[in-house]
Amino acid sequence: MDHIDHIGKVDQRILSAFRACGADPRVAGAARALSRAGEHGALWLAAGLAGAALDGARRGSWLRATALTAGAHAVSMGVKRVVRRPRPPQSEPLVRTAGRHSFPSSHATSSAAAAVALGALGVPALVPLAVAMCASRLVVGVHYPTDVAAGAALGALTARAGARWVSGGTRD
Repeated sequence: MDHIDHIGKVDQRILSAFRACGADPRVAGAARALSRAGEHGALWLAAGLAGAALDGARRGSWLRATALTAGAHAVSMGVKRVVRRPRPPQSEPLVRTAGRHSFPSSHATSSAAAAVALGALGVPALVPLAVAMCASRLVVGVHYPTDVAAGAALGALTARAGARWVSGGTRD
């Protein structure tokens, strides 16, 4: 067995374990709610815009962090169109998806980007929420674990690359 086959089997086992968690209606409901809130990065964009509205002294930083989160999401959508990996062949996912490609997870990308970019502005609760968002994509059965890991890495790296811009933009 080569490494790719091994990774694929591990991916399937992890996905199956998360999908089993979705048998609990409370877990399934929470995963569905998170997945819906994270569609197109909506939760993170709303959080960034709320920060900009409430923290006038750092409004520019909040808006740049929000733009960086949206940009990371857009990059993941572009990668998804190039890679074109099909979603897992599960019997019935718990949510509908905007597209049929799964790599990378755009929910994970925008979640990690927000955790880094908005988190740098003093919102530490974003990290556990971002992790929960990533896990929700496995519970609802629309991504492989490698999709989520790649998306989270892409989001974190994108936000990290733009950190200087967020904190040191021209004027707030």
